[in-house]
Amino acid sequence: MAAGGQYREGLRFSRGDRPLARGHLALTTAWAWGYGPGMNAIVVYESHWGNTEAVARAIAEGLGPGARALNTDEAGRSAVRGVELIVAGAPVIAFRLSTEWMKTQIEGDAKAPRPPDVSHPLLRSWLEGLPAGQGRSAAFETRIWWSPRGAIGDIERRLKRAGYPRLAKGERFLVEGAYGPLKEGELDRARAWGAELTRAWTR
Repeated sequence: MAAGGQYREGLRFSRGDRPLARGHLALTTAWAWGYGPGMNAIVVYESHWGNTEAVARAIAEGLGPGARALNTDEAGRSAVRGVELIVAGAPVIAFRLSTEWMKTQIEGDAKAPRPPDVSHPLLRSWLEGLPAGQGRSAAFETRIWWSPRGAIGDIERRLKRAGYPRLAKGERFLVEGAYGPLKEGELDRARAWGAELTRAWTR
């Protein structure tokens, strides 16, 4: 690794005998040009079936060294203090950002293949309690492709109200069904989007 965390020596087009996927290539290129290190960024997520968490972690990887993916419990006041970029995301439930009533329905869903994780606050609640700050933001959602509405607009409005205006257009990541899994290639897209956010922040 080069000084300051720049991955100039690591700018490779293969990993072992395997070519780098698009997302890995994008983030490696971003780091090689020195975009990633030094930005205080967090990716905050609500996730019930693990899909949104996986996307959040991939975005954090794309953002570069030092970026952290945090659930809404982990992203308390101390974690947010001094943050320059907040990326926040949630699954689309009933065509929008989920509510406490929806959380109750998720918890009692008898059709679910496994118990959902409902142990953390909803992203809606986290956004309502977000202290005023001075930074930028980006929003993402996980959803079925045909959903007529989503959660990105609501997330962006709430982040802006707290002092984190939008850095870049929000991104949608697709799942195969109501409980997942993510469509093939979505994690690579998430890493690539994280690298794009880092480049946008440094302009």
